[in-house]
Amino acid sequence: MKFHEMEGREVEKALNTDFTAGLSDKDAKERIKKQGYNELAEGEKQSAILLFFSQFKDFMVLVLLAATFISGLLGEYIDAIAIIAIVIINGFLGFFQERKAEKSLQALKELSAPQVQVLRDGKWVKIPSKEVVVGDVLKFASGDRIGADVRLIEVSSLEIEESALTGESVPVQKSFGQLKDQNSSIGDLENMAFMGTMVTRGSGIGVVVATGMKTAMGQIADLLQKAESMTTPLQRRLEQLGKILITAALFLTALVVAVGVIQGHDLYTMFLAGVSLAVAAIPEGLPAIVTVALSLGVQRMIKKKAIVRKLPAVETLGCASVICSDKTGTMTQNKMTVTHLWSGGTTYRVDGVGYVPQGHFYRNDQKVDVKQNKSLQQMLMFGMLCNHSDISQKQNEYVIDGDPTEGALLVAAMKAGYTREKIFNQFEMVKEFPFDSTRKMMSVIVKDSNGKQFVVTKGAPDVLVGLSESILWDGKRQYMSRELRDEVQNAINGLASNALRTIAIGFREVPTSQILLDEREAEKELTFIGLQGMIDPPRPEVKKAVKECKEAGIKTVMITGDHVITAKAIAKQLGILTNNSKVLDGKTLEELSIEELEDVVEDVSVFARVSPEHKLKIVKALQNRGHIVAMTGDGVNDAPAIKAADIGVAMGITGTDVAKEASALVLLDDNFATIKSAIQEGRNIYENIRKFIRYLLASNVGEILVMLFAMLLALPLPLVPIQILWVNLVTDGLPAMALGLDQPEEDVMKRKPRNPKEGVFARGLGWKVVSRGFLIGLVTLFAFMISYGQHPDHLAYAQTVAFATLVMAQLIHVFDCRSEVSVLSRNPFGNKYLVWAVLSSLLLMFVVIYYPPIQPIFHTVSIAAKDWIMITALSAVPTFLLAGSFFARKSK
Repeated sequence: MKFHEMEGREVEKALNTDFTAGLSDKDAKERIKKQGYNELAEGEKQSAILLFFSQFKDFMVLVLLAATFISGLLGEYIDAIAIIAIVIINGFLGFFQERKAEKSLQALKELSAPQVQVLRDGKWVKIPSKEVVVGDVLKFASGDRIGADVRLIEVSSLEIEESALTGESVPVQKSFGQLKDQNSSIGDLENMAFMGTMVTRGSGIGVVVATGMKTAMGQIADLLQKAESMTTPLQRRLEQLGKILITAALFLTALVVAVGVIQGHDLYTMFLAGVSLAVAAIPEGLPAIVTVALSLGVQRMIKKKAIVRKLPAVETLGCASVICSDKTGTMTQNKMTVTHLWSGGTTYRVDGVGYVPQGHFYRNDQKVDVKQNKSLQQMLMFGMLCNHSDISQKQNEYVIDGDPTEGALLVAAMKAGYTREKIFNQFEMVKEFPFDSTRKMMSVIVKDSNGKQFVVTKGAPDVLVGLSESILWDGKRQYMSRELRDEVQNAINGLASNALRTIAIGFREVPTSQILLDEREAEKELTFIGLQGMIDPPRPEVKKAVKECKEAGIKTVMITGDHVITAKAIAKQLGILTNNSKVLDGKTLEELSIEELEDVVEDVSVFARVSPEHKLKIVKALQNRGHIVAMTGDGVNDAPAIKAADIGVAMGITGTDVAKEASALVLLDDNFATIKSAIQEGRNIYENIRKFIRYLLASNVGEILVMLFAMLLALPLPLVPIQILWVNLVTDGLPAMALGLDQPEEDVMKRKPRNPKEGVFARGLGWKVVSRGFLIGLVTLFAFMISYGQHPDHLAYAQTVAFATLVMAQLIHVFDCRSEVSVLSRNPFGNKYLVWAVLSSLLLMFVVIYYPPIQPIFHTVSIAAKDWIMITALSAVPTFLLAGSFFARKSK
């Protein structure tokens, strides 16, 4: 039922309650039995054991387990234990991440008031909010949290902060009359109050119309439960890679066994050879290295003011093609600031940042001395006088205590040099008429040091103009003629068109003997001083961040609960709204199906006056168009969309716990510009992952081919299984991990986002893996054949030469993997971690070859110094042969 459209008596009758006495305890208990408790229901929880075992369904984990089985068959139990340890650690990481996600609903439940004041049997009593039922009459005042959705029946200067639901930064002024607009969004329902929102001013009484999951908050909780978490591109790519590797391993194993048996080798020997190839085909360390690379990315992100809650989040953000961002607090400062003044036909500009009480006043870019302008002095001074807010400094940041609008007026006056102490030394407060949403004004009566008495009024400009009979013009009081009224109205319209919220200031002098009993007597025959225009301004650094995102091929979309005019003005300032982009409001969006929205969503840059359902709808439409969507936000209303998006980004300072728990990334500084850093880091992480996949697989292809070619040529095995395992875990592992620390290439933020359907081997990676792997295998086999020809009776010597050639070829090749272009296009010493990793691998190789106690384990022998000339020369061929051919083509 649309209770906001009903009169009070209709509501009372529809809910079968009594506004004067409330419900009886007996009636309330009966309603609890029918309606249930006023609390948010939780979905079915998976047991901790099942949640833990579900972590082992991933295909890449199955690859690891297969590798473990193979290593066990070869008798390499230490290797098998190491792999199982990696699997279990990965399982625990996933388990704890999912357990954290379950806190989302708990954080949402904590927004409900623990106790509320309710009218029962004609008496006001405090009860737990869970026992509130539909029909209960609630009372609330400043500082209280609303315990259920209520239809207001009585208000006194009531203002409620609803940003968690609507995204609007300014508290909403409430009334209790019926509303006629049938298409009103939550932000427009002035005669309603909603569960979880906070009373910032005044008091009110309302009747409960919805509890639990039927409240606006409950609907968000339901969306949060139903929103599906997306698998990340990295998870999809690794699953794809795992399938390819398993298929290749099985095929090669069968091929080698078949070829060997045909050539006369016994089945057992060939089976072990085939298993060796399978071990070579599967890079056991790949998932572990991916996890380490992402973890290191997480550490770098913390230094850049971002906390990653889920490891793949950095990589996913790096391929985002659309960022859906809330406006309030994310792109703006969430600090109402006076930016323009109008008085006597002149518009003045005020600079400064947020609530910092420092700034200057300008007229046509010329600095103005307020002390020389009586009208400005009075307007700023009276704006501070007719004001309940206060300002304090906490941890080098200025904080407003009170209404944000009044805080803006206070800061504007302080920029002109006024302080509360100075004002109250000059004026004595006589009486106050509080703000009322019906009058849309607030007034105070004061006496100055000369004993003169004034009424000072601030409020809605259109109302104040109607009550003014004169105006300050050129520092003098003049009769408010029709022409001057038109001038004022034009000024109001001009400020409003720039999305400025306007407050008018007026006054009148009254005899000290006159006692004004009510506001109607006080607020008349006023002298209109001027207008103060304020806005929640954009963060200074966001415009640059939006521009850099655009250069990177990433579209920024503003999604806000604010009015269309405000959203358009901020979006234009930030460069989000261009001539070719559109603005869509909540009402229009409501009428569109998902399919219809998909047709227009590419052209829309601003969505205004939207609800939580709308945000989720927008994210889904963009995803259906093939976009990787990042959703940033801070309110409860953002949580379902944050969870459904490919990556959710929450604000760390102003963000609700619900938004943080639903997110994958939390910005410590609530700064949209930090997202740009995250994108750069994400892109670099993915490129680094491609680098070590390229390195590992090219190395493994080389190992496979040297074994396969030897079989086909009826040669002895050039490598024994333990040597292949050593190369996989030591020579491959250390440099691959160092590649994960590589610095980004210069043009990483000039590239378009990669296609979300792009496979691991896209952009020529597959060719690079096969071509380099082929050459690595070829030179290793060539070194083996030369050495075996020289020492036909000493197979271990030839195998050691092949082992050394394979290791050296891979360690030279790792420098080629740092660039998509060529080994010669980047400074080889630019990654100091890689240099140390290569040196460490070389040292370990020499230990394996020349340290007698270890030689029997790895079937190696000491080789002559002259052989190292051949080994080094052959090892350099795979990298520098292709690098030379690339530059030869480029020079032509």
